[in-house]
Amino acid sequence: MRMLLKVSIPTEVGNERVLDGSLGKTIEAILNDIHPEASYFAEEKGQRMGFIFCNLKDESEIPAVSEPWFLAFNATVELHPAMTVADLKKAAPGFERAVTKYGSLPKAA
Repeated sequence: MRMLLKVSIPTEVGNERVLDGSLGKTIEAILNDIHPEASYFAEEKGQRMGFIFCNLKDESEIPAVSEPWFLAFNATVELHPAMTVADLKKAAPGFERAVTKYGSLPKAA
């Protein structure tokens, strides 16, 4: 399953890794291990943030993609299922069932 791995590196730890020269090398090593489909890096809420798209065949792979970030950077890690446009098209029957069953229910106040 395609997953968005969202990695937040605390500013203090990130600064230490920049100063000792290990930030880029460590990120590159982790990415080489998890073979992402794509990875992007930005700032969010004052912290270094990675948005990494990877495919997991099984839930047992979660530690392999999460633990390196925890251990190397004391990072906060989130995993979210992610879909492409093709996936959304395949999901159309699920949308239709939800609309049929729940679309006409009274709105919550």
